[in-house]
Amino acid sequence: MATLKEKRTCGQRCEDFGRFVWNSDDGTCMGRTPEKWVYISLYYVAFYVVMTSLFSLAIYVLMYTLDPYRPDYQDRLKSPGVMVWPDTYGEEDIEIFYNTSDKASWMKMSNILHKFLIPYNDTHQHGCNNFNCTQGMYFIQNSFSGPDHTKWACPFMQSMLGNCSGLGDPTFGYNSTMPCVIIKMNRIIDFLPSNHSDRPPYVNCTILDGKDNVDKIEYFPDRGIMDMSYFPYYGKQAQPTYVNPLVAVRFSLVREKQAKIQCQVVSDKISYQNVHDPYEGKVIFYLKAVK
Repeated sequence: MATLKEKRTCGQRCEDFGRFVWNSDDGTCMGRTPEKWVYISLYYVAFYVVMTSLFSLAIYVLMYTLDPYRPDYQDRLKSPGVMVWPDTYGEEDIEIFYNTSDKASWMKMSNILHKFLIPYNDTHQHGCNNFNCTQGMYFIQNSFSGPDHTKWACPFMQSMLGNCSGLGDPTFGYNSTMPCVIIKMNRIIDFLPSNHSDRPPYVNCTILDGKDNVDKIEYFPDRGIMDMSYFPYYGKQAQPTYVNPLVAVRFSLVREKQAKIQCQVVSDKISYQNVHDPYEGKVIFYLKAVK
């Protein structure tokens, strides 16, 4: 019958561990002599220096080949998306609902528009975008002639939105049944909206539901045009002061004062029939005023 292995005490275990840490008989520390510890330490130092150098070299080569002013690949976006402000979302759709008798309700909408238009302040635009652009023509720039090796950007000022600028009427019509919305087309680097220089993109809004509830539609700037001089966009690094051209639309609501509206940016190179992206080239929203 085999004898049972003797159970070691706590003191014996501590003694074994101390002998492992430093064995005076063999002159080893944790199983290795000091000389071997020097060799293995030098090996790992050299290993990680080489690995760090290779990684740094790879990052340097990658960054050296990248253009800081534009992405190498941008095939995901062929046609720009379109958004509307006030950007008040319901469960699934954009719902611009307000109460003309409730100041807090319509002030919420006007405050959203005031905040959105801060970069478009006339004084600010005169200060940062003081280049005299030629209206009706693409602003093609082949060199970085702007300040600090940048490209110029055309100014778009809040006052250009006319009766929907918030300057004459700071409520943007939300204290009545003539509310304004602002349409913005998203940026795509080097995108030209048309192959024809005489056909600028413009915003066209149609009533999908509740046509009898909208008496009049007005566009600012005139005809809802986004001037050619704001295209192409060269990227944030190249045009740090660039602002998107905007179109404001004012609706005169009557009767039930509610409608489902689609606003589309019309141009021959802007698509709006992509079922997988409901915001490509167009935006659909609900507008409703109650008393």
